[in-house]
Amino acid sequence: MSSLSQVRGNVLTPQGWIDGAIHFGDLICAIEGESLEHEPSGLGDSGDYILPGFIDLHVHGGGGKDVMEGGDAVDTIARLHARHGTTSMLATTMTAPLAELEVALTAIGSACRQRGAGRARVLGAHLEGPYINPGKLGAQPDFAIEATLDQVDWLASFAPLKLITIAPEVDGHLELVRTLTTGGMLVQIGHTLGSYEDGVAALKNGAAGFTHLFNAMSGFHHRDPGMAGAAMAHAEYAELIPDLLHVHPGAIRAALRAIPRLYCVTDSTAAAGMPDGDYMLGRQVVHKCCGGVRLSDGTLAGSTLTMDQALRNLIAMGLDIGEASLRTSTYPADYLGVKERGRLKTGCFADILVFDRQFTLKEVYVEGEKIDLTNA
Repeated sequence: MSSLSQVRGNVLTPQGWIDGAIHFGDLICAIEGESLEHEPSGLGDSGDYILPGFIDLHVHGGGGKDVMEGGDAVDTIARLHARHGTTSMLATTMTAPLAELEVALTAIGSACRQRGAGRARVLGAHLEGPYINPGKLGAQPDFAIEATLDQVDWLASFAPLKLITIAPEVDGHLELVRTLTTGGMLVQIGHTLGSYEDGVAALKNGAAGFTHLFNAMSGFHHRDPGMAGAAMAHAEYAELIPDLLHVHPGAIRAALRAIPRLYCVTDSTAAAGMPDGDYMLGRQVVHKCCGGVRLSDGTLAGSTLTMDQALRNLIAMGLDIGEASLRTSTYPADYLGVKERGRLKTGCFADILVFDRQFTLKEVYVEGEKIDLTNA
């Protein structure tokens, strides 16, 4: 960008809040202002909230499109989520035959190479399946298979695989977790019937986190803590869907106390940003009604959540704005090892959100580009 832009308000920086301004092109050039002694509360304070752009590491769809469609579907999805404050995302696949994964990943790879105008930055793919337990599919189609290193390498030839969900208790998977993480791949545990002990073993072998905590995993019981117990007892990172349908607020509070860097994802489907009706999730028809998305048997099948609503839900639960921002922006960036996003700091990408005092999104900037929110 040839000239600098500016936004003013209550700016959340890594060092705390300031009353001031950010100057930016595609990168943040300067942040100036007076430090605030406390978080802006709306009581005697004035001005908008300026927060870092959201980073969503689990996105299946939006705007009527599903990642598994291939083609230009990812562009539509990235445009929809940008209008709701997501400035970076991982396009997430479903469990499917390898030929269908090739189609989806080829399109994701293309979207990664070039960010179209008005869209969130697609950082890579989250491969959610096919390396999951066929006994814990959740809303995934029944195409689960055992993983091999050659197969993972082949899939990675089509798009950057930034994150892979694996059920560690499946034969051969624990060894693969060790091999992949040694090679620098980020592996997390999900769609699993594994025990507490399986979870601890996977973490010791390099697994970094957990896919949609509590959902599609063995649950917690005080004499059989399961995979959820392994996460609560040992995890540094885990993703959670805060739509208040997938996880009860009380369970969210417990996870917030137990897992230091719990972060939020949408697990959004094609139904996000769309009216009630039928949509595709991979090969399956899902129905959006009353704010949720379900299979014909009533199973939750992803969500309609967007990250601006995720932030509002966290704040409504009692989190302060700064902590809610950490869990929707900074922690997912840290999990990926991306230091130039997820925070408002000189030299970082100008991924900037402007909220009013009621937490309505007013402005979104992706790498300095102002996004048209007209159809949000």
